[in-house]
Order: sequence, then C-alpha cells, then structure tokens
Amino acid sequence: MKNFTFFIILLSLLTASCNSRVNSIFGSRTPHERYEKRMDELDIDETPIGKEWKAASAKALHSPVLISLPFRMQGVFPADKPRAIGLEFTAKQGEQLRFELQKNTTHDLVIYADLFKKEGMETEHLFSAETDSTRFVADMDESGTYILRLQPQIQDSGDYTLTIISGPSLGFPLSDKKARVGSFWGDSRDGGTRRHEGIDIFAPKKSPAIAAADGYITGVDEGGLGGKTVWLRPSGKNYSLYYAHLDAQLVQRGQFVKKGETIGLVGNTGNAKHTPAHLHFGIYTYGGAVDPFPFVNPVVKNTALATKELPELLRLTKAQKTASGTFINANTVVVPIAVTAKNYIAELPDGTLINAPFAAMKAMKEISQTGTIASKQLIEKKKS
Repeated sequence: MKNFTFFIILLSLLTASCNSRVNSIFGSRTPHERYEKRMDELDIDETPIGKEWKAASAKALHSPVLISLPFRMQGVFPADKPRAIGLEFTAKQGEQLRFELQKNTTHDLVIYADLFKKEGMETEHLFSAETDSTRFVADMDESGTYILRLQPQIQDSGDYTLTIISGPSLGFPLSDKKARVGSFWGDSRDGGTRRHEGIDIFAPKKSPAIAAADGYITGVDEGGLGGKTVWLRPSGKNYSLYYAHLDAQLVQRGQFVKKGETIGLVGNTGNAKHTPAHLHFGIYTYGGAVDPFPFVNPVVKNTALATKELPELLRLTKAQKTASGTFINANTVVVPIAVTAKNYIAELPDGTLINAPFAAMKAMKEISQTGTIASKQLIEKKKS
C-alpha cells in the first residue's frame, strides 16, 4: 500500500511538471526549480529518493566534467537511481553557444537543462531551457567558465544526444564575400604607443557595411581618427557597435535598422587615408572597448559523432585522476553514462564522474573478480 501511495504521488509530480508551462503557479522559477517546489509540496523532497535527486543536482555543479567546445556526446540516464551531469567549459565574451538536446526515446523523457556561470566555488544561474525544447542558444556576456547541468525527473530514464557549438552572437558587418579580417584586437598602433581597439576588415571600396544586429543608430559623425563613423546600439544589449573609416554614411541618428541592412560604404577616411579601404569595427561597453572578433567571427566549428556505443559496465585499465586530483585505481568498475568521439564519461562507485579516453577503459562482459567491493555492490544494485 505504501508503494502504491508513493507511485500516485510520483505520478502527480510528473504530471504537474509536464504541464508547468501552461499551469505555472510558481512565477519566474526555472523548470528545475518548479519541479523541486512540486516535490516539496508532495512531501517527496525528504524521502530517500528525493534526497538523492537533490544531492545529484548539487553534485553536478560541485564536481562537473571538464570538456572543450565544440562538444558532442551520446548519453543515457539509467533508471536505477537519480543522476545529473555537469559539463564545465570556457567561453569568450561575444560568443553565442548553441545547444541541441535530442532525446532518443519513444516516451516523453523530461530533461532539465540549466546554464551556470562559475565564479570560484560559487555558481550563478544564467539560463534555463524549456523542457520541450530541442534547440536553445545563449549569448555570452562575459568571458569565463560555465557549467551546463542536465538532470531528468525522478525515475525517468532514456538516451539522448547533446551537441554544443560556439559561434558569433552578431552578424558579420560586411556583406562582400571578399571581406577579410586583416588586423586584430590588441595589435600595435602608432609605433607601439597604443593598441588596436577593434578589428580591421578589408574589402573593396564602397562595398556595403551592414548592421550586425537589429538596433538604433545613436551616432553619425565625421572627423578625428575614425573619419566618417556610425554608432549602432543593438536592441536589448548593453554595448554599442562602432563603424569607422566609412566612405559614406547611409543612415541618420535615431533611425531603427534591421540586421543586414546597409548603413554605410567601406572607405579609408580619417587616419586610414593612406591604407587600403577597410572597415574598423569596434564594440564598446560601459567599461570601455572589448575584443569584437568573437562577436562576429563567422567560423563555426563542429565536432564528430561518437563512434562507440555505451556498454553496461566498464573497467579501468589504467589509473585515472579526477578533476579534484584524486587518483582512481586500475580495475575499478564504473558505469558509463555518456560517450564522445574520444572519451567515455563514467560514474565511479561513489557517484563522481570522470572523463577518460577509450584506451583507459574496457567494456565488461561479466563481473570482474579484481573489481573493488564498492564496484561489485554497484553492479548488483544495477542488476536488481
């Protein structure tokens, strides 16, 4: 009877969570927070499985797996116990991270996806994806370290594919296919007395300079180092775009422009009169100029798919070190929960995740007599 009662409570929790977008009574809470709030209301949060779920959520942020972008993995959330995975990576200011979370199941697998900024030992929540989204994006306002946490609902299980790539958050400011960046942020200027506060994009004279985003023209000026210039304030952003050395300005102050519209023509006015025609493109925040290249770099790198399938169990063939510096002995049996093109992400007997190369792990066909006691207990739990 107790098991039946718990099943009814759990069913209510799952149903409420799936309908949270329509019947939200929790205000601005994230989907993950709404689900946790519902657990509290149904008195599940203090049950053993509820405590395990919350502990897994916290551990994913405190002990994430280190990855580099671009990134792609095939993952699985087994049903034997609550799990969450944290993926830690670095990103540059101005990049746009593009996530694709494809669920490879026949049932409605709910996975909560949350992005955090890491500051020392603390994390700041930045973004949550709706649970029915397969694609979502996030613009990086600061360079730094970030963590993506994935966690399914209690007793929910299934396979999924995650892809993360980084690209520009703005459009390229020139439309001519021959345009190329020839001078970068920080390059020496005036014999080393100053540094370049932008990038120079060379293109044929009088070719279109275009709006890199929707926004308002805040300045149309002439004179000084920049010659003929245009300032554009992108909608919803706290920075301004600076177009300099233009041959002609084709917009007026206060005008609203759409991304891709021509705002001027490439030239060599100002202190560029003795150089080939080019656009000096800069980005200015309240704190001053920032490197504009990550904002507009048109190169988007992709990554390969995993070539291996996920076995039920793996055995370490070589000792491995965790992100915290702890060494894991060879012959330790681990549970694989994801695979990339080069590595397995696997769970140690204490629940810690490691990222180890294929050469350091071997698929198990049977219980190893050399496995640790904790590993054998984990295997028995998995089989039961």
